[in-house]
Amino acid sequence: MSLYSQFLEGSEVALSKIISHIENRSAGYQELLSKLYRNNGKAFRIGMTGPPGAGKSSLVNHLAGLFLADGRRVAIVCVDPSSPFTGGALLGDRLRMQDIPLDKGVFIRSMGSRGSSGGLAAATSNVAVALDAFGFDTVIIETVGVGQMELDIIDACDTVVVTLVPESGDAIQALKAGLMEIADVFAVNKADRVGADRMVYDLQMALEMKTGKSDWEVPIVATQAVNNQNIDQLYTDITAHRKYLEQTGNLTRKRGDQIRKKVEQVILRSLLNDINGSVLDDQALGEIVQRILSGQDDPYSVGRELYRRFKKMD
Repeated sequence: MSLYSQFLEGSEVALSKIISHIENRSAGYQELLSKLYRNNGKAFRIGMTGPPGAGKSSLVNHLAGLFLADGRRVAIVCVDPSSPFTGGALLGDRLRMQDIPLDKGVFIRSMGSRGSSGGLAAATSNVAVALDAFGFDTVIIETVGVGQMELDIIDACDTVVVTLVPESGDAIQALKAGLMEIADVFAVNKADRVGADRMVYDLQMALEMKTGKSDWEVPIVATQAVNNQNIDQLYTDITAHRKYLEQTGNLTRKRGDQIRKKVEQVILRSLLNDINGSVLDDQALGEIVQRILSGQDDPYSVGRELYRRFKKMD
């Protein structure tokens, strides 16, 4: 029986191998994804993002239990810092989520960020496709927590939960880089600590001043993951956002935008590979770099010339 056939039969071993195949971009991974996309679009994807140490893993731990209690099949993707030597995930999933009952419908996978600047491994959205096709109806993606630059999560998820803590400082400063724009729900975690009320107040003020408001009023939930407090409210707000997306048609529009970007990425990657293979090699690129460094040329003129040369080869 082929690996794909085992996957269709519900083998989690086959699922794990297929995820590795996708993550490593092994030969034939795009053809495999083409098959998986045919059975895609049923899972709801939740992104958990925010600065390191905000307690995202603890929140996911409790949320997974609530989804299970609601009869959901849950898959969790933890994007961890990568080892500089192997490229693999450093932290490990089960070390941080030991309370999740893996024998009751939860699948956990750690992925190394491999230098991805936005907190998401480049293959994360493709892995979510595999999990969706496998039959999980809820996929939670936890980002590496690099801080304020995790904006690429909006291209992989339906609902984005931004987690902050009182110690992260002024909420307005923390949101300047764009987290305000991507948050569908805010969780102020470790709310038993000094400054939590101020953080909630600052977020409320920032949301009121936000331009381009939608019909969705972004909720702010003060949680204590360590004490399992207010996680049920966070769960309620996440499910309410899903209902809002479905009832307004925004879910279809949002996923359409994500697919459009994915198609563009495939085209650009293929085009770049063709250009590199036909008009550019390491030696030629080295010579170009030297000319630019010495002031004899510039990247824009070189880029346009190489593209014209590539078009003439068709």
